[in-house]
Amino acid sequence: MSTTAIRNTNVLPLLLAVPAIALLGACSSMSGPHAMPAFSQSGLPATIQVPAGNRVAWETVGAGDITYECRDKANAPGQTEWVFVGPDARLMDRHGKQVGKYYGPPATWEAMDGSKLTGTQLAVAPSSPSALPYQLVKANPAMGKGALEGVTYIQRVALQGGVAPAMACTAANKGQKQVVKYQADYIFWKAS
Repeated sequence: MSTTAIRNTNVLPLLLAVPAIALLGACSSMSGPHAMPAFSQSGLPATIQVPAGNRVAWETVGAGDITYECRDKANAPGQTEWVFVGPDARLMDRHGKQVGKYYGPPATWEAMDGSKLTGTQLAVAPSSPSALPYQLVKANPAMGKGALEGVTYIQRVALQGGVAPAMACTAANKGQKQVVKYQADYIFWKAS
């Protein structure tokens, strides 16, 4: 084999390696394996924005069901309405992998590592006529060690569905339950 042939066979692996090295360099400059834009509160109503001194610790997408029951309207004898009973949803990361669940009552967020928490609703704000409202919750101390330990606030944003059934709630169907589908992002915050 001539010297020229040896040189050419050695160049090919180098030529193939250059684009791969450039790609690896570009990927290493991204934060995380699949970089996503940082969550921003700027487009949210002021009433549900998390106060300064907190940072986003975990972003999840909740998808599942909301149960409503046809009940007597509080302080309105003879009137009925659909009453929110509770959620049953899977919490997934931004890549679709299940990382927890959301259920109730009481409203409980639970990570796959076993840590879980409840909270107190601080504020809601309208999102759209066909979706649940935005929500800001002050987290109670987490039970168990894990992802939810140290969470201070939870925001419910990016809402789809979940509103009370369109079916009439009357004395004739009082006690009947209806399940509706919904999806929402749950953003978990910790003190910075």
